[in-house]
Amino acid sequence: MSQHRKTPPPERAKLVRDGFTMPADDYALIAELKHRLHDVKREAKKSELLRAGLHALAQLDAPELAAALDRLVPIKTGRPPKSG
Repeated sequence: MSQHRKTPPPERAKLVRDGFTMPADDYALIAELKHRLHDVKREAKKSELLRAGLHALAQLDAPELAAALDRLVPIKTGRPPKSG
């Protein structure tokens, strides 16, 4: 009678919840990317697309990363003031 050892489950990554603002055109890119995945029968959550983008950016060297950021249209960051 052989003993089966259960392998311990993989450690779960610590998750951080964050909120941010982006231009509507950039937000629409998320829907476009999700739509493109239909052709390969792959669904993706918004967070998966954002994480994949971060991993792709991480592969760039510093000048390439700076160039990618320079191609973005600047936006005013922060929360809008509360209207009274």
